[in-house]
Amino acid sequence: MILRSVILCALLTSAGHAARLELDFLHEAGTKPLARDSVRYRTTEGETFSITRLDSLADGFFLTTRSGKTVTPVSATAFVPSRGGSLSLGDLPADEYTAISFHIGPGPHANHGDPAAHPAGHPLNPNVNGLHWDWQGGYIFMAIEGHWRAPGRREHEGYAYHFATDAYRTRVTLPVEMDLRDATRLAVALDVEKLLAGLSFSRDGATTHSRPGDPVADRIRENLGDAFRIAAVTRGGIPKPAEPLVPIDLPANPTPYAFRLPKDIPLPALPLDNPLIEERVKLGKVLFHETSFSRDGSLSCASCHQQEHAFSDPRRVSAGVGGRLGTRNSMPLANLAWKERFFWDGRAPSLREQVVMPIEDHREMDEALDRVVRKLRDNPVYPPLFAAAFGSGEITAENIALAMENHLLTITGFDSKFDRARKGKETLTSEEERGMRLFFTENEPRLGSYGADCFHCHGGAMFTDHGFHHNGIETGDDTGLEGSSGDPADRFKFATPSLRNVALTAPYMHDGRFATLEEVVAHYNQEPEPGETLDPNIAKHRGGLNLPQADQAALVAFLKTLTSN
Repeated sequence: MILRSVILCALLTSAGHAARLELDFLHEAGTKPLARDSVRYRTTEGETFSITRLDSLADGFFLTTRSGKTVTPVSATAFVPSRGGSLSLGDLPADEYTAISFHIGPGPHANHGDPAAHPAGHPLNPNVNGLHWDWQGGYIFMAIEGHWRAPGRREHEGYAYHFATDAYRTRVTLPVEMDLRDATRLAVALDVEKLLAGLSFSRDGATTHSRPGDPVADRIRENLGDAFRIAAVTRGGIPKPAEPLVPIDLPANPTPYAFRLPKDIPLPALPLDNPLIEERVKLGKVLFHETSFSRDGSLSCASCHQQEHAFSDPRRVSAGVGGRLGTRNSMPLANLAWKERFFWDGRAPSLREQVVMPIEDHREMDEALDRVVRKLRDNPVYPPLFAAAFGSGEITAENIALAMENHLLTITGFDSKFDRARKGKETLTSEEERGMRLFFTENEPRLGSYGADCFHCHGGAMFTDHGFHHNGIETGDDTGLEGSSGDPADRFKFATPSLRNVALTAPYMHDGRFATLEEVVAHYNQEPEPGETLDPNIAKHRGGLNLPQADQAALVAFLKTLTSN
């Protein structure tokens, strides 16, 4: 299985001929492709285990020529997620090479630098890699998570190995025979059985956060050098770069929209084919409140996404045309510029696709898009608004979606008590401070750490990893992400909402089952029900967190500091 990498292309200028070098990253077990989410691999203690997540950061690439010279690309950092792609090392001098080297983990300067300084799409942008949780001020170099089962047991438990800190940054050097005179692809494989060799979940523990002297982190560091190999060297096969996206139907003199962010917020990847302009933002805001989107003219988007509730719905489930009830709570709509998949089940791959789906949903607005277009064309308010926002001035389903996408991308909230406290403009109470420490502290009794472990899914500046997790709630026919992906390994996984403004967005969970934050914290504090797809960061807490009532109250107090004005 070839893994997708978000890349930073590196160019090296040199005299004479040069050739392009591309790296493909593979994950395997033995010499076979890794089967993710399958409890089939064995430790030396006879435990069986799966890999549900294997994300890493590779940095500091350099090559060694046959004559012993070192060739270093100008800059190359790769985020290697659990699935898909390649890293380009750019044009390198034509020569014979005998080794390639890199480090697992960025260097100290990058590790402790400002993560918000990286542009959208950069491998070290936290929104790209999901490996910067504001934990100890640096990145996680490699996140290895999954389930394991002791010999003779049927129930799964979770494990989460988070390899990090400057002391554990590890250099890997791989021998290779490569004559780089033409464009070349190099396949680099990581063997999970070798990576975890000598470790036992029952003996050594099911967690590590790489504290000094942790035997689990020590073992992973020892294993890294042997766990990688060169799987293939192939000449050619370098794809042409994709055509750049161009703006769709811009008006003649668009007014750029000033998208302002605090310095500590990572830059989002705004759509290049739908740049933010004042004219579209204005139109999108009007459309957000347009009731003709619904069949009987009774509902608009704002009906179920109310601003005073952080653009969510205070009802457990929203009512559609004719009072029809859905099955899920309406998600809040703030800070959508950082998301890549939408709805609780991730079925919409873009915001412009998400905004039109409720219009045609029988349980929601129950209207056809072509009828909506006709109604807007007949309304004298809209022709001039569309003429200002689009070069063609046409009222179409696509232009409706583009305008609404523009508006929704501008809804942000980063001025909470927590944000002001970080800047020294306000002070958290002792209880709120206690709740914050619990939130960002791992629960690792083996090493005497007793936190709430919230940050694994809700860490970073956005207070979400934008992922999908089975959090211990199973809801019968509603299987969440599995319904859109078709993968049984995604059963009961739902989107991780941001905790920003969470005090305004009750009720909670995808089905709105919890009315208060106290109920939410109590859910995560109790012993989780075993499940094959239960998130490893929850499943690892066999017996529950067992936080006392005062600590649970402190967590709630901290969560309330995340409300923006």
